[in-house]
Amino acid sequence: MRFSRLTLTFGVVLGAASAHAALDTSPLSPTHPDWSFEGPFGMYDRAALQRGFQVYKEVCSACHSLNRVSFHALSSDNGGDGFFTDPQVKAIAAGYQVEAEPNDKGELFDEKGNRLKRPGIPADHFPPPFPNEQAARTANAGALPPDLSIITKARAGGSDYVYSIITGFGQKPPVGFTVLPNKYYNPYFSGWNISMPPPLSANQVTYSDGTKATVPQMAHDVVTFLSWAAEPTMEQRKSLGFGVMLFLIAFSGLLYVSYRRVWKDIH
Repeated sequence: MRFSRLTLTFGVVLGAASAHAALDTSPLSPTHPDWSFEGPFGMYDRAALQRGFQVYKEVCSACHSLNRVSFHALSSDNGGDGFFTDPQVKAIAAGYQVEAEPNDKGELFDEKGNRLKRPGIPADHFPPPFPNEQAARTANAGALPPDLSIITKARAGGSDYVYSIITGFGQKPPVGFTVLPNKYYNPYFSGWNISMPPPLSANQVTYSDGTKATVPQMAHDVVTFLSWAAEPTMEQRKSLGFGVMLFLIAFSGLLYVSYRRVWKDIH
């Protein structure tokens, strides 16, 4: 009888281990929200871009850099594809501290050894939240938060993937899956263990336009902004492409008329 109990217990443990080993941790297919910028005629939603920038600035920028984006790209003046006016961009840039050029003595550091800083100007790029990779890893339990400049282009699934990752927290892991120390369960991430903690919570920001700051709303807004950051000239590209298509259609018509005129007597 005792042998049977031991055999049964061993069988249960072995079965659980086999189930865990066989557990498929491939990421789920990303969800697909409606994006205003989709399709050949899609354009960025300016209100969503402004809200998304607010979410990035107040939440995401604490860990994630935006190294490839300059402040002046945010401007909609002078034909730009941005979503703020020049005075607004100047005020936004001035709210950041960037590394200063050498002072009149050729110094880059103050008497305490700190890097000299100055207020940002539109020509500057967004400064990173950490001075170097080691500092970033130290502050994030060894993980390195990725730069978000082209994240929607660099990841398979694009905007859908980033949105799914942001909104994919809070679910119960399946039986047999172990969430590792300093990790979080997210079924849209490869392996399901992700180092990033849930970045958003309801009402984490206060939108000036009165939009309710739910997690899906904030995620949709910030991914719209990150999609713009990855391709801020998308609207110009689509406009140019549309113009080229019209030209080719008109040119094809002229070629056809010319063909008919030249060959009509021969036929």
